[in-house]
Amino acid sequence: MNIRTITKISLIAAIYAALTIGLAPLSYNFVQLRISEALTVLPFIMPESILGLFIGCAIANIYSGLGIYDIVFGSLATLISAFLTAKMPTKWLAPLPPVAVNAVIIGYMWSYFAQMPFYLTAGYVAIGQIGACYLLGLPLLHLFTKSQILKKIKEF
Repeated sequence: MNIRTITKISLIAAIYAALTIGLAPLSYNFVQLRISEALTVLPFIMPESILGLFIGCAIANIYSGLGIYDIVFGSLATLISAFLTAKMPTKWLAPLPPVAVNAVIIGYMWSYFAQMPFYLTAGYVAIGQIGACYLLGLPLLHLFTKSQILKKIKEF
């Protein structure tokens, strides 16, 4: 791994963590809309972003209030979904793994802690993820693929 890749990973981690922590009321509620989750589409065009998303999520989850459970399981959910996003065949499907994986893993975690039915907590998580990943992430992905931004990032 070269210094450019490490720099990209670090920047993505920092942006994810800063957005999540900086928008804490939205990021950590029961029905959460993590604006930072829009970045989870990046592995579709930049596989090196997988590690950055994982690290950024782990840092952000330190502040979640669910302790080690969210740090471990929330971050693993991001790692799994980022890996799957990189494997998606089209950009229209790129936001699907973060929605589905987080709905299951985070939905189960919330179900356990809140003592609520899984289908309800998974649904709440999915709603927030759809907002972040499809309504924000998909346009971000479109912008990156249609502009010179991606080319400049890859050259960096």
